[in-house]
Amino acid sequence: QVEMVESGGGSVQAGGSLELSCAPSTRAVSIYTMGWFRQAPGQERTFVAAIWESGSTFYADSVKGRFTISMDNAKDTVSLRMNSLKPEDTAVYYCVADPRRRAESDYDYWGQGTQVTVSE
Repeated sequence: QVEMVESGGGSVQAGGSLELSCAPSTRAVSIYTMGWFRQAPGQERTFVAAIWESGSTFYADSVKGRFTISMDNAKDTVSLRMNSLKPEDTAVYYCVADPRRRAESDYDYWGQGTQVTVSE
């Protein structure tokens, strides 16, 4: 079974930056789309960003212009650079991947999540 392994995250003050990274637990998997979801306390899990192997990117409106997703195709790794962080960005961030073209839903592979906390 494939699991996504996240790194990065932590705590930062509002206006600061953080970067998350992620890679699959095994290279013996075909991946076309990689991305991120997040879940704040008491809220549903929501889409944040996704990127295709072709380079196409997709963002939630709430993070456009502040977050940047990138993929290293050779290493099957994905990064999420988060700038101008706000307290409402506080959440557990989940890395996702899928062998098909995906955007805001229906991913096969998920990580365990990494906490991002933004203080006032």
